[in-house]
Order: sequence, then C-alpha cells, then structure tokens
Amino acid sequence: MNILITGGTGFLGTHLVPLLRAQGHALTLISRSKPPAAWSQGEHPVRHVQADLKDREAVRDSLRGVEAIFHLAGLVSFKNEDGRKMYELHVDCTRELLRDVRTLGTKPRVILVSTSGTIAVSKEERVGTEADDYPIETVGRWPYYLSKIYEEKLALEFCKKEGIPLVVLNPSLLMGPGDDPLSSTWTVVKFLQRDIPAMPGGGMSFVDARDVAQAAANALTRGELYGRHLMGLNFSMKDFFGRLERLTGVPAPRVKLNKQLNILGAYALEQVAKWRGAKPGIDPQEVEVGEHWFWCDSSKAEQQLGFVARDPYETLHDTVRYVMEKLPPGELPGLKGELAELRNR
Repeated sequence: MNILITGGTGFLGTHLVPLLRAQGHALTLISRSKPPAAWSQGEHPVRHVQADLKDREAVRDSLRGVEAIFHLAGLVSFKNEDGRKMYELHVDCTRELLRDVRTLGTKPRVILVSTSGTIAVSKEERVGTEADDYPIETVGRWPYYLSKIYEEKLALEFCKKEGIPLVVLNPSLLMGPGDDPLSSTWTVVKFLQRDIPAMPGGGMSFVDARDVAQAAANALTRGELYGRHLMGLNFSMKDFFGRLERLTGVPAPRVKLNKQLNILGAYALEQVAKWRGAKPGIDPQEVEVGEHWFWCDSSKAEQQLGFVARDPYETLHDTVRYVMEKLPPGELPGLKGELAELRNR
C-alpha cells in the first residue's frame, strides 16, 4: 500500500516504520526532523517530506496517491504555556489534514494514534473502557489531554460524516527504547534524577511502544471502524516505582502524603526554585496527574487488533537503559556504577 505517516520520526514511528517497510509498503513521511539515513536505503526506501503540518502545500503533496494514513504527529507536554502549540497541532492541523483527505476523491484508511488519557482518567480507583465518556471535567486543566480529546472527537465526527474509514488507537504512556526527546518516558527520567519527592497516590498505565507499533500495523486491516482501542498495563504508583527501584537500585519515594498536600507541596517547591532562579525538578501538573488513576482495559485491542503486551520487566529494563544512555552522567546522581552494570545486563 501507499502509506503516509505524519510524525513518523517520533517515538512510535521509530518502531512502526521498520515494521511497515518489512511488509513491503511504500511509505511517505512528513515531519520537521529528518528520518534515519537507513530508512532511505534498501528495497523499500522511505520518501520524506520535511515540513510542518501547517504547510498546506507540503501536506497536499504528501497525500498524493495514498491508500492509508497513520496520523502520529503530536506534542507531549505538561506545561500550560505549551497549551496553544498542542491545540494547533492536535486540533487545527488534524482538521486541515482531514479536509485535504476529503478532496482526494478516494477515501484512504486513517489510523489516528490518540492516548488512553482521552478515556481512562479518573479521580477514583477504577479501570476505564472504551464505553466511557470523555473525562473533560477531570482533565480540563491539563492542555495535553484536553487537546487530544478535541482531536479525537473532531476526527470521529468528521470521518463518520464524510465516510472516511477511521480507526483510533488509545495507548497509555509509551515506554521502551527510542524516545529521543524523553517526553513520553518522563516518569522514568524524573525517577532516575530523584526529582519525585513523595510517592504519588494514583494508578498509572504504560505500554511498550514496540507492541503499539505492531497493533498499529495490524490496524491497516483490523480494528473497529470509528472505534477506540485502549492499550496498557496497569500498576499502582507504589508497584511501578518499586519495580524501578529493584531494577536500578535507585530508592523509590518513601514519603507518602495525601493528594492535596502532595500537590500543594509541588507548587511550593516550584516557587522555591523560581526564587533561586532554577528550574523545578518536577512540574506541579505532573504531580497532579500522578494523583489520578489511568488504568485501562486492553481486551478490545487484544481481540480487534491482536495487541499483545510483552513482559513489563522487559519494557522497563529497556526504557531505563535507553534513558541512561541519553542522559549525561552528571544528570544521574550517584548512578555511574549502576549505569555500567545495567548496560551490561
């Protein structure tokens, strides 16, 4: 098939592109950053359009002759000042992309990679399913999840109306190797840098980017049209950080505060850092997110997309090793010996 991938040089694209190349598909990537040189070589070279999704002419050029589209482009940030950027990318650019698709005359299959945070976020301990409504009241102060909700709603309504086949993927926090900007694996980064002062009280879900890539490739021919598909492994924060402690030797947070005190403490630390002219170790919004439950039910993705989650220890091991290789030793206090040991495992 002739396939367009937006944001194909990102974390998920790093694993999806090789899978699709191995299957013999003709790939066009549109992204601001250049793909690895190896992708332009071999039996199925990748065509790259180096452009922003705001560049309408470049987008239309990349759409010529496509039979399927993987819309991966996204920005993960928990900073309120990035809210406008995320809305422009997730909502405005998605709207314009779909309008360009409508003019093609054909109706390529669209696979939109969203997030479990458009469905499975709760103030209470529970497991979310695709039947749940959008948790706008819960995530309304978090620009990332709010913009992804708007993107998802827009895509579903537009594609249904225009008869464009659409499958939505909802992976939880992506882990594994390949996250060059360390934006998805931020939880592990903060843990290794010992920037988490107290144990969060919520529940988190993560999924290996390699497993999501396989499910995404399967979505070319499988999955519920106009349906959402959750993917993730569920852990309490205590269990998650306990696993990281056993893996790395870095102690998990020992202090346990109630939700409000933990969040207020994060804002207080942020103010102290500002007074000192320094950057806070952890953003208060990240702390607030950690006090919520992101558990999700992956059974639909397993049945519809053939999603299979690998052993979480393998995912965490590979994530930690990749993060350690990306970060300078000076940013990992007291980890030099452990770093060498982990790299040799």
